[in-house]
Amino acid sequence: MTTLIKSIGVSLTALAVLVFTLPLTMSAASGAVRIIQTNSAGDSVHIIDAATNKIVAEISGIERAHGAQGSPDGNWMWISNEADNTVDVISTKTMTVTKKIPLSGHPNNLAITPDGRKLYVAIAQAPGALDVIDTAKQTKVRTISVHGGVHNTYVTPDGKYAVAGMIGARNITVVDTKTDMPVWTHYFDLGIRPIAFDANPDGSTRRAYAQLSEFNGFAVLDFETRKEVARIKYPDVPADQRTEGHGGNTSHGIAVTPDNRTLVTNSSINSIVYVYSLPDLKLLGQAKVGHSPNWVTLTPDGKFAYISLAGANSVAVLDIKAVKVVTEIKTGGQVPKRNATIVIGQ
Repeated sequence: MTTLIKSIGVSLTALAVLVFTLPLTMSAASGAVRIIQTNSAGDSVHIIDAATNKIVAEISGIERAHGAQGSPDGNWMWISNEADNTVDVISTKTMTVTKKIPLSGHPNNLAITPDGRKLYVAIAQAPGALDVIDTAKQTKVRTISVHGGVHNTYVTPDGKYAVAGMIGARNITVVDTKTDMPVWTHYFDLGIRPIAFDANPDGSTRRAYAQLSEFNGFAVLDFETRKEVARIKYPDVPADQRTEGHGGNTSHGIAVTPDNRTLVTNSSINSIVYVYSLPDLKLLGQAKVGHSPNWVTLTPDGKFAYISLAGANSVAVLDIKAVKVVTEIKTGGQVPKRNATIVIGQ
């Protein structure tokens, strides 16, 4: 499959680091911030200039791209390819696929360690696993057995753990990134959707915030005690303002600002984005957005959130402090879901 790139006013060879689940702590002053927006129905990816909120590039020919990650040095990007059951390796110098790494099964999301040495790929296909990619060798080095098909995987802010979240098996499995061995599992009563993490002052992981199937809100898991300490339900809205038919995907986007002081989360059925203070989880405000909000990614300074609107084929831009949508960007893609933050020209 050939990957085609359409440049709109910028040179795509300048694209550098792509950040998906890594803490957004890099300085935007070192490069230009871009938002990468994948489209689940089609083969296109759109790139948005966060300074102008204009689409500046389109990458086509990546069929059923799911998760995306980039190397800390900005030289490589990895895309989980659902059509081919591979991780596609992309050179940011040429913006072409240089290698396709075969996986043990059908992939979903993926996450990279802060040092850029390992990539963890969620294998959703039964019996489920985490595939580990050696990024220097660009090859799969092991498959970690877990408890069920993995939908999302993350690396904690301190880089010590990879966390796999399962929908059907209703658990998260935590893996030590030094040994690649599972160290603990926590079971929920509902399937696991997107997860976000905040950190203690020493950098260790404080809590995990997990959205759950069929629950219009999120669960709070104390990472040290490994116990659920709260379950936050979003405010109710009138029935005629709710959008049903999400197949259990009630909430599907959540992120923590780099200073660990704010949580941005959404409700797909309410079409609302909510902003909470951390660690006290006080609701600071809410903003109505377009139909079926999904993934949330933040600018490195933590000032703006970009929310994909799967039902509107657009991306909403939220001023986090003001809790106000400042613009909505029509992508031209179909059913945009996953998005990420990138920094170019570092």
